[in-house]
Amino acid sequence: MKEKIYTIPLNDAVNAQDECPFCFIERKLERDTLDFVLGNSSSYMESDVREDTDKAGFCRTHFQKMFDYGNTLGNAWILKTHYERKQKELQAIFKAHTPAKAGFKLFGKQPETTNGIVDWINKEKTSCYICDKFNATYDRYMDTFFYMYTEDPDFRKRILESKGFCITHFGDLCAAADSRLKEKDLAIFYQEMEKLMTENLDRLHEDVTWLVNKFDYRYKDADWKNSKDAIQRGMQKLKGGYPADGPYKPKL
Repeated sequence: MKEKIYTIPLNDAVNAQDECPFCFIERKLERDTLDFVLGNSSSYMESDVREDTDKAGFCRTHFQKMFDYGNTLGNAWILKTHYERKQKELQAIFKAHTPAKAGFKLFGKQPETTNGIVDWINKEKTSCYICDKFNATYDRYMDTFFYMYTEDPDFRKRILESKGFCITHFGDLCAAADSRLKEKDLAIFYQEMEKLMTENLDRLHEDVTWLVNKFDYRYKDADWKNSKDAIQRGMQKLKGGYPADGPYKPKL
């Protein structure tokens, strides 16, 4: 299949021979968004961008990554107007809130009530501009993956010869497959993916086991094989991400 603009990121991710191509894509999208929000383009000074960041805010993980990224002025501007919006929202919540009356416990449980303050805070904890950007793009990559998987024999071959996926993204892939593949294609997909995942989880287990063996004096002179980075790859395979990555800094 002739490469198109929308297929390039997936091809790059597969060609990287990473433990999971979607981890590769996730990291790139996250870093691109950090560059957009805080980088040299000064997007934080654009009113439409700050309108979006003021509304969505950022999750704990991405606040940490924004702090690590640097750009004191950019972070300060984002926080300043984000605080102003959230203060107004919280004051409106306070004004509308009526404390629930104390009720009797039933078998050790509190009576069910709604609390506008708690509801607002719970929503805020999961609201994040960077997560939202990623999720919107990630869904399109799922569409592209299954289009290429069914229409491009070379792409399919490279997937089946790859290191598979982390378990987290494999779950996303399976959920997407159920709604994107025809019944006959779905059966083949699971047959191929189960084989791919089994082989690669076995491979990671062997790497981690050999790393353990290397701490035994009987193996001190033996070759390390592929075990030197087995810890970070093993962690990635189970949960996704890159445990060995340091803080991402702005591009100069």
